[in-house]
Amino acid sequence: MNKTIYDVAREAGVSMATVSRVLNGTAVVKDETKAKVQAAIEKLAYRPNAVARGLASKRTKTIGVILPDVSDLFHAEVLRGIEDIATMYQYHIILTNSDAREEREIDLIGTMWEKQVDGLIFISEQITKEIVKTFEQAQLPVVLCATEDPEGRIPSVSIDNESAAFDAAQFFLSKGISSIAFIGGPTSHRVTMERRSGYERALSAAGQPLQDTLILHAPDMKYEGGLDTVDRFLQAGHRAEAVVAASDELALSYLNAIRDRGGNAPDDVLLIGFDNTRLSKMVRPDLTTVAQPTYDLGAVSMRLLTKLLNDEPIDDYTVRLPHSIIERASTDRG
Repeated sequence: MNKTIYDVAREAGVSMATVSRVLNGTAVVKDETKAKVQAAIEKLAYRPNAVARGLASKRTKTIGVILPDVSDLFHAEVLRGIEDIATMYQYHIILTNSDAREEREIDLIGTMWEKQVDGLIFISEQITKEIVKTFEQAQLPVVLCATEDPEGRIPSVSIDNESAAFDAAQFFLSKGISSIAFIGGPTSHRVTMERRSGYERALSAAGQPLQDTLILHAPDMKYEGGLDTVDRFLQAGHRAEAVVAASDELALSYLNAIRDRGGNAPDDVLLIGFDNTRLSKMVRPDLTTVAQPTYDLGAVSMRLLTKLLNDEPIDDYTVRLPHSIIERASTDRG
């Protein structure tokens, strides 16, 4: 049979309250008494019941993380940052994939509430009114990671996507390049539209006319959908001197579509990706990219959530982390 806190207390010759204090670290316990309790725990192979502890303390020490796709390199790196800080503060993670579908996201928020998580880190392509309403109904502390609530009601950690894409387009404009394409995900994707907005602002500021044929929208931010989109663009006879891609995978889809036609970067097109994932350094030519501090997005989100949970002072509920452009071979013509 599973051992209980009563068994540990009896074995150690102390009260159940003392065992609880040792387990939770909620009060000072004499070293000698603590050693007795720990010895009893080891002897009995006792494992605390998280649910029971949660009922007593109204905390389960678990955090829910809902993200679109854990297999995606960007999200995997963000998750590492979340998990490291969660471990530091002795929280466990319950991880779920939403496939970026609103109906599933709403379902998963309810599931997390049923599992009595202490708080939630939420990563999504779009924060809709229904999502916000579900957060309010669940009454869980929530931090948005790598995205923002359009109305600023929910704490968030992200970069300034509009400014980052502006800088990417400006990088090409400063070299005297005028034919610059943009490729992103669908128009319903908030991050895509923020990055498109920055691209358009840079061209307008430089007095360059916007060309609809140079703005591409793939079904998502992934390689496969991007490849189909670029293939159709090139088959129609369109060309660009340079490309600002809203993700590294979309940049690689453009690169390979050009290669399939006997071209290459940087000779036939200059490419800037987005996110600085591991892929950007694994391809040849290696990819110039807008780097957002991926690990830090997760780590800072988790730290912000711990502050919410522990009623710590918070200077800013909307955190913007810095971005930079890392120049590599895909934009270097020597």
